[in-house]
Amino acid sequence: MRHARRSLLMLAILLVMTMPAMAGDDHRNGNHFHARLIGYQEVPSVSTQARGEFNAVISADEQRIDWTMAYSGLQADATQSHIHFGQRSVNGGIVIWLCQTPSTAGNNAGPTAHTCGARSDSFSGTATSANVVAITGANAAQQITAGELAEVIAAIRAGVAYANVHTAVSPGGEIRGQIQGGRGDDD
Repeated sequence: MRHARRSLLMLAILLVMTMPAMAGDDHRNGNHFHARLIGYQEVPSVSTQARGEFNAVISADEQRIDWTMAYSGLQADATQSHIHFGQRSVNGGIVIWLCQTPSTAGNNAGPTAHTCGARSDSFSGTATSANVVAITGANAAQQITAGELAEVIAAIRAGVAYANVHTAVSPGGEIRGQIQGGRGDDD
């Protein structure tokens, strides 16, 4: 447990050091967003000591989201990670895939640059309209279709988007955090 906390602390320090360069003027303009991921935010809640951090910067022209994900202490290897459209305490549809494994690659994942699979990891990427997938299945009534980056950005700004990480032990998600910020501060 002590090693997991130390690893997460090191990842968080790395994220803090890299985000200002990634953000540029966008940070001062309220385009910086973050989420702290824990098991208690999952629906239903998950008892886990895993933790994670998600950081994102929306470009001034709103044509891309530069993001970083870090997590540690998962109970099993990560199988996938996403941004979902949904308010706190509600499961919503996947809109952007952050990582996947070969076994999840065929699940409407869209383009993704990272393969997940470790219990602790840190990775980053850029999401554009090409990365936005249509919400399907039980959540199709949420009405976000493929390519609608503006809709995803609006959801993030409204506080109705979250990031999470799934594992084999917790296929519905082991850790989750509501994405916040963007009001000119870090809250």
